[in-house]
Amino acid sequence: MSRTEQQVPVVIIGAGPVGVTAALLLARRGVRTVVLERHRDVYPLPRAVATDDEVRRILQAAGVGEEFAAIARPANGLRLLDARHRVMAEFRRTEHGRHGYPQTSMFDQPELERLLRDALARNPQCELRGGVEVTGVALDSAGPVRVTYRDDDGEHELRAEAVLGCDGANSLTRDAIGAVWEDLRFEERWTVVDVRTNADVRCWEGVDQVCDPHRPATFMRVGEDRYRWEFRLEGGDEPVRELIAPWLPPSYDGAFEVVRETQYTFRARIADRWRSGRIFLLGDAAHLTPPFIGQGLCAGLRDAYNLTWKLARVLGQGGDERLLDTYESERKPHARHVIRLAVAMGWAMTGGQDSAAALRRRSLAAACRIPGLTQLAGRDLSPPLTAGPLVRRRSRRSLAGTHCPQPWTTTAGRRTRLDELLGDSFTILTATEPWPALNALAHALGARTIPVTGLGDDGTLTAWLRSGRADAVLLRPDRVVADVVPTGGSDFTATATWGALLHTTRSTLPPLQQTAEKSLLRSATR
Repeated sequence: MSRTEQQVPVVIIGAGPVGVTAALLLARRGVRTVVLERHRDVYPLPRAVATDDEVRRILQAAGVGEEFAAIARPANGLRLLDARHRVMAEFRRTEHGRHGYPQTSMFDQPELERLLRDALARNPQCELRGGVEVTGVALDSAGPVRVTYRDDDGEHELRAEAVLGCDGANSLTRDAIGAVWEDLRFEERWTVVDVRTNADVRCWEGVDQVCDPHRPATFMRVGEDRYRWEFRLEGGDEPVRELIAPWLPPSYDGAFEVVRETQYTFRARIADRWRSGRIFLLGDAAHLTPPFIGQGLCAGLRDAYNLTWKLARVLGQGGDERLLDTYESERKPHARHVIRLAVAMGWAMTGGQDSAAALRRRSLAAACRIPGLTQLAGRDLSPPLTAGPLVRRRSRRSLAGTHCPQPWTTTAGRRTRLDELLGDSFTILTATEPWPALNALAHALGARTIPVTGLGDDGTLTAWLRSGRADAVLLRPDRVVADVVPTGGSDFTATATWGALLHTTRSTLPPLQQTAEKSLLRSATR
């Protein structure tokens, strides 16, 4: 049996956390999605176990922030241990990061996937079709993307305005656009062991990386009685009890449950291209990173946050097609940065197998004793976005390309996180009362102009603007600063550049309103 479906705005291939989060983010902007997934239910085995405060902010934007808080637990950060489990360095993470959440949180991925799918099921803009096999993705010469899939009823076809390939390392979507892997020179076989036990396991409530070239290992507590160990094993398998014995009480002979024991090949790779027309790669389809700094899933969710607001603007708000070019140009350098950090941590743990391995281990131990270095290394893993069409960054001190902090605010007697106050569109934050041209620009963008004084945030935003020498900033929907009005300045520095991407004659606004708003955008000067 075969049928041709009606055209849908967006098809998402893969219902893992990246694909479902992308669907929820698009739904908040009024974009309907169909999510195709080969599994009928949540994949039951644990995988990712850590996330950072920026990604928790993304989950908040997707509408599941409170639900995730109920299944997450803060972690102290990262320690590097030597072969005898002596601490060489400690990278502390605070419970109050700039995004409004603990800088590191531990969780169980199947629990995250369940709450994401529950949110998807509640949203009328989203439809999940499970138990299907996607068989083809192709650009149609007439414009839409054709997606074919097979289920129990036969062959089907969807025509979409855009397709998001969130289908993992063996991505069919990546093959469909002709993308190939760039090898970033790291590949090792590791055993991952998830254990449930009531034993008094030695733990510092963070992640331990054992830097031992003969037995490198990673250890962390995931839940109340859930622990994870990762080992690079040389030669044959060893019993789990012997592997984890250094962390158990002496002479412990109690029972424990091995939830999972499996082998992974940790790789460092990045796709040479992330887009062909309206087909995009996200998450593991676009990049693979070793897990040593806990950024694999985080990078994929950042992909979703970066792309979805741009795609929604192009599909429904008159954004220029060139806006979509900024997805890869902004996300790919950051993904490469994270992969390189993870590879460096991997080499720190294993020391490598060449003649310089011992020298590198001694250098690492010496570097960890430099005052202030561990505090510097423990900072956020997201460097500012580099200058581009949507980031007018003119100096190292500029706020452009950085994330706006998210303090708690109190307005009209109601305490709320900043992002709940801002909504899902652009926002202009100003240190002074907004002037007429600023209000005109905000109207043209469909944005709000909000003075930071009086927000009841204990002065966090005022101090942030002052540190960046800014009278006002333009926040993108992903809370990245796009442009700045410098202290004493009269206007944003590059309105014409980013304005041309955000508004075109393809706007879905009524003609008279569209003309008026384009005029305001051109004339927004102080």
